[in-house]
Amino acid sequence: MATPNHTPAQEDAGLGSRLLQPIERRLFLRYTGLTAAATGLILAGCDDDDNNSMNDNTVNVGSGDTGVLNYAYALEQLEAAFYAQVKTGSYYAGAVAAEKAVFYDLAAHEAIHRDFFKAALAGSAIKSLEVDFSGIDFSSRLSVLNAAKTFEDLGVAAYNGAGRYITNPDYLTLAGKIVSVEARHAALIRDLIQNGSFVDSTVVNSSGLEIHKSPSDVASAANAYLKTGSKLNVSDIK
Repeated sequence: MATPNHTPAQEDAGLGSRLLQPIERRLFLRYTGLTAAATGLILAGCDDDDNNSMNDNTVNVGSGDTGVLNYAYALEQLEAAFYAQVKTGSYYAGAVAAEKAVFYDLAAHEAIHRDFFKAALAGSAIKSLEVDFSGIDFSSRLSVLNAAKTFEDLGVAAYNGAGRYITNPDYLTLAGKIVSVEARHAALIRDLIQNGSFVDSTVVNSSGLEIHKSPSDVASAANAYLKTGSKLNVSDIK
């Protein structure tokens, strides 16, 4: 959250500028505690020309563990871009200080997630994606909160559904750490929309387990917010 002596807007000038700079890879590895796993990914990486585009004008995330991590990287790009735009527009009309502080923190988390994947994937990383948020009214509280709910719920379901395709246990641990943060985001956004709605049948099934979605279903939903040339192709994740 914002410190007591600074407003989110004031802190944005400092932290925001730092987040826009690539965080050193060493810091990312220390942040996750998975130096060996990330180093292995970098050393095993393929050239980014292998997975950045296809003849159908989509972005192919690739296959295997690298494909899954690129898939996660794509979703983190989408979330980070959304929260950055929420802040760029000085938040929605009527946003109170507490809500601004929430979005301030969420923007920071998603930027860290995005930059971590980019650094760890190195030459295997897909390109930076171009977003299309034309369907979101950033001046409307309800529109912004509903969009945030969509992205957070989608991210949690995506990580839950992709775990089965990860073969390296260290990468699975990493995904588990990040999805736990995404789930907290989702619960917080839901409570901002309606107090006490942080968990319901749309995100938890009758067995008390979080709902998961396949990469193809997630890509279909995410592509609605990506421009032509940046839409995801996840067909090689299997």
